[in-house]
Amino acid sequence: MRVLKRLTPYRTALAVLALFLLYPLADHNAGHVNAAADAAVFVLLALGLNIVVGFAGLLDLGYAAFFAIGSYAYALAASPFYHLHLPFWPMLLVSALIAAVFGVLLGAPTLRLRGDYLAIVTLGFGELFGYHFGFNPTPYYYTLIGIIVLSVIAILRLRDSRLGRAWLAVREDEIAASSMGINLVTTKLTAFSFGAFFSGFAGALYVAKLGIVSPDQFNFTVSFTILAMVVLGGMGNVFGVIAGAGILYEFQTLVLADLTEWSHDLGHAWGIAALARVDFVNLKFLLYGLGLVFLMLLRPEGIFPERRIRAIMTERGSAAGEVPPADGSAAKAPMTDAPPPGGA
Repeated sequence: MRVLKRLTPYRTALAVLALFLLYPLADHNAGHVNAAADAAVFVLLALGLNIVVGFAGLLDLGYAAFFAIGSYAYALAASPFYHLHLPFWPMLLVSALIAAVFGVLLGAPTLRLRGDYLAIVTLGFGELFGYHFGFNPTPYYYTLIGIIVLSVIAILRLRDSRLGRAWLAVREDEIAASSMGINLVTTKLTAFSFGAFFSGFAGALYVAKLGIVSPDQFNFTVSFTILAMVVLGGMGNVFGVIAGAGILYEFQTLVLADLTEWSHDLGHAWGIAALARVDFVNLKFLLYGLGLVFLMLLRPEGIFPERRIRAIMTERGSAAGEVPPADGSAAKAPMTDAPPPGGA
């Protein structure tokens, strides 16, 4: 009974997890399962970036670099070129640890930077057990689901730990956090390291499933897409970030492709050349930009905001929306300091 009471707040998440576990059994289309497995990779990436951006408040535009490091670490170990052929499961952890080390290396020279300057440095860095899975996407899908579940549990525990509270303090105010005894150096380094760790995990799984790795797979657009997933879902909210990653990935892979096909069909049927030539897939970043602009105007905290961020946004909105009395009494009040209580 005690275990059931602990799981009660997460009943919605457990129900969604059950649906994901049953999905390959209900949909036997290998293409759909493969797309879901790819979406799970980006969910894992978004969870890692949420530690850096959502928890610690550090803007990272080079996050795809850790994705690439994890991918290449696994590829070099599993490739026949070096005759290593290291096992799949140990290399998942090794690739993630290698990416975490590079996260520390990136974080070390950027500790004195914040805001736009930190973003520029990270952007530069970004440019700079015996079972054979084969080509069946279902085993990769279930493996990713299992790793995501374990990652969510670990991230939630981290968020509620002393380190997680230190990340949140740094996010809100570095000066106040430092004055309260929080070591900014180690706090930021651990945020970069943990974020890179999950990115390396995703990279190893991605290249193991795909069977090929290329630098073109890890350009700046990947970092931007992952950041958009975090912002869309709600920075700091673990389950919101998962939802944002799933929504945005399916939008770019399924919805835009279907819109392009429907547009071409309508263009040929109605004789409209512009509709027959438009390609929504190539316009995805324009649509991302427009979507983020409207999101910042209508719901700047994201679709599923974290409680703290939602409270801050609500408080700021209330303060900005204060209206002076209609009779102008505020303007008529004398511009003098009020006397102390009980004094003349």
